[in-house]
Amino acid sequence: MNLNKTFESLQIKEMQIRNYSPRTIKTYCSLLIKLEKDLGKSLYEVTTEDFKNWLHYLITKKGISVSTVNQLISAFKIFHVDVCHRKWEEFHVRRPRKEKKLPIVLSLQEVQRMITVTNNIKHRAILMLTYSAGLRRMEVLQIKPRDIDSQRMQVRIVQGVNRNQKYSENGNPTTVKTGTIIQ
Repeated sequence: MNLNKTFESLQIKEMQIRNYSPRTIKTYCSLLIKLEKDLGKSLYEVTTEDFKNWLHYLITKKGISVSTVNQLISAFKIFHVDVCHRKWEEFHVRRPRKEKKLPIVLSLQEVQRMITVTNNIKHRAILMLTYSAGLRRMEVLQIKPRDIDSQRMQVRIVQGVNRNQKYSENGNPTTVKTGTIIQ
């Protein structure tokens, strides 16, 4: 059983209007196809009880993560509310609470030691830039040499959190060093 092409195109259209990334659209559609296949019925016929039982099965038997559960709920909510024009409140599906994990924070000495023992100059520059500008892993992976402004001591973040663009303020000479090394 496949997601009805009309419903699928309406779902895709709705997500494109909301400026969802192509990857999110693909993920949501594949999750809805999986839901339809697992339950053996059209998405339009899925009841609250069906959906909750399916989620319970996936959580308890398959061990899916909280983020995957949230993706499933979001995908089905778009289908339920925006494609089928139904009220979500009548569906009564709550999102699970996410575990709150504290990040691992390295001390200044640990960061300095890590930079010192790194022999490759490019890797050392990347570590220095990461810690001096306070960048996230994905932000660092997407930086190009043209994104480093050594004069203003700023780093341009093109695809940051929530696909936002920003400048990372860095009043540190590390930016100048890193920009020179990378270029």
